[in-house]
Amino acid sequence: MRILIFKVLLVGSLVLAATSAAQAQWWKDADAGEKARSQGLLLKNMEVQHDATVAVNAMYNYNFAEADKEFRWLQTKYPEHPLPYFLFGLAEWWKIVPNSDNAMFDEKCLSYMDQAIEKAEALYDEDENNVEAAFFLAAAHAFKGRLFAERKKWTKAAFAGKSSLKYLEKSKNHQDFSPELLFGDGLYNYYVEWIPANYPALKPFLWFFSKGNKAEGIRQLESVSNNAFYTRTEAQYFLLQIYSMENQHEKAYQLARYLHNAYPNNPFFHRYYARTAFVTGRVNEAETESRNILQRIDAKHFGYEPISGRYASFILAYYNQFFYKNFGVAKENYRRAIAFAEQTGAKNSGYHVSSWLNLGKIADAEGNLEEAKGYFEKVVEFADKKSSQREEAKKLLDENRRKQKAAKKQQRKADKQP
Repeated sequence: MRILIFKVLLVGSLVLAATSAAQAQWWKDADAGEKARSQGLLLKNMEVQHDATVAVNAMYNYNFAEADKEFRWLQTKYPEHPLPYFLFGLAEWWKIVPNSDNAMFDEKCLSYMDQAIEKAEALYDEDENNVEAAFFLAAAHAFKGRLFAERKKWTKAAFAGKSSLKYLEKSKNHQDFSPELLFGDGLYNYYVEWIPANYPALKPFLWFFSKGNKAEGIRQLESVSNNAFYTRTEAQYFLLQIYSMENQHEKAYQLARYLHNAYPNNPFFHRYYARTAFVTGRVNEAETESRNILQRIDAKHFGYEPISGRYASFILAYYNQFFYKNFGVAKENYRRAIAFAEQTGAKNSGYHVSSWLNLGKIADAEGNLEEAKGYFEKVVEFADKKSSQREEAKKLLDENRRKQKAAKKQQRKADKQP
């Protein structure tokens, strides 16, 4: 019996050893096959793509703790590759996005992008044909340029952009990366034309850049949003804003709704969903999402801050004024929109100015002429000198003066009567 048991154990051990050896060989073969398929490029490695997708989706959904955990795993496994450092920097950038005036995360964002550049330069120095190195050098310099532009450091932004374009050109010959690289082309083609048209003072900073094509830029970004792996959501982020600037509001709404459904905790996408629903006349959606935004602000959800609050409050005020004729609720929300605008120094913003204007109209309708006068004067103070809001407020002030004069005259007549 003992001999039989020994034989069984021996055979079992041999089978287990053989199975383990076969599994080890299978893993080696699979790993070798994956390296051959990806041509040794980390960005094309399916395992890395899977892990990066989980992490990046968590980041876009504002689950930064989960994203950070996954990024650190990539950093541990690939400490000399620029990918994890770039992703760390991207996460810091998305903490800035809801309120780009907030400089709290600038230092970390720039530091991580510098580390990504350092790692990529080391790879590039070894092989100037390393497409991944060129890709990350282009991307990291581009994000630094974006942040410098937000801080109105135009010279730094221009040089960062020039560096980005240099490495973008270097990596263009690799067809497998074409959807990712098209992202840079799309942004360049659109904004190199849009910036000088909207900010003439910046034209000198663009003298050494070649011409672009806005329509082509939009087509390229749309292609990236449909076909790219790593830059898909970034392209969609820009398209949201471009569609709005180009008055393509239905496209903006469709994209904003998709992004909010995909990343329901992302405050920027949530804000755009409410805003585009409002602009396209979808009352129920705009109203529902505006309430949800204000609830999240009150509950102090990360990233939900006064800019989103300004939009949401104004939308609710507008519906209560013009749809429901509930002037008390309208006034409450207009005042809240004003308070949110003042918290961020956005006194010249359209929603801030329109809130004062509509408060004046409500006060005028209620016969509170002196109160209305004060609101209209606020519009004249804060609105752009050439804006239609300022012109309307000036006309309403003239009407207000006539009404007050007539009211005083009527009062004097009444006082004279026995």
